[in-house]
Amino acid sequence: MFNMKKDSVSYRAQLSGISPEHKDYLHRVRMEKIFVRVIQLLIFCTALLLWEICANAKIVDPFITSQPSRVLKTVIRLYVDGVLFQHIGITCLEAIVGFVLGTVLGTLIAIMLWWSEFLCKVLEPYLVVLNSLPKIALGPVFIVWIGAGPAAIIVMTLAISLIVTVLEVLNGFLTIDQEKIKLVQTFGGTKFQVLTKVLLPASYPTFINALKINVGLSWVGVIVGEFLVSKAGLGYLIVYGGQVFKLDLVMTSVIILGVAATVMYQGVVYLEKMLVKNKT
Repeated sequence: MFNMKKDSVSYRAQLSGISPEHKDYLHRVRMEKIFVRVIQLLIFCTALLLWEICANAKIVDPFITSQPSRVLKTVIRLYVDGVLFQHIGITCLEAIVGFVLGTVLGTLIAIMLWWSEFLCKVLEPYLVVLNSLPKIALGPVFIVWIGAGPAAIIVMTLAISLIVTVLEVLNGFLTIDQEKIKLVQTFGGTKFQVLTKVLLPASYPTFINALKINVGLSWVGVIVGEFLVSKAGLGYLIVYGGQVFKLDLVMTSVIILGVAATVMYQGVVYLEKMLVKNKT
């Protein structure tokens, strides 16, 4: 409620001191956003309702597909058993650690490759090969090297997201307007100044895009890792539910994963808005 009041006050403040035409434009933009959110919510609710109706009418087998009411009962049962937040917390922690490490390390490696053209030429074919390599095949290798535990899951996440981040950020660096770089160099700017004054500020869209990509890749890496070695987490619940034919547990875990991934993605979207606002 407080946020809604705050948004309303902010919106009214935004409308003060501007032309009627601009007010009308801002109002139309705001109404369009509200309309989009309403349609999205209706689609989601309709999908859940149809799922429940089809399961009750035996159009689909609720034992195989589950249904929203059974999912809700499973969530309540996990909560009563005291393991709901434990499994969610473990998976989220692994995903966040893998997400942050993949983004930071990938960006640092991309900076190194941009800094040294020779190093970039040497490592480029290896990056291409590693990017095309099915990372899931490395899972058993990581388990042997590191051991069955959270560390292997995080490394699995890094293996999936790191190379993609490097290539994405490096490609963004290489597409920066060369005239701007030459201008700084003409005035005696060092390579470090080019990096900090031109390259990084101009690469905000690239960083945000890399973050958005890494959200999905991080969750894929974590779930694959939990499929292989974990004894707790949402991936473990999916595997366990499939093995004992508790498909309500499987569908519940999948839905919770979808909600968690959406929250993380919205966090990146919020960060993007903050960066754009600070830039302007």
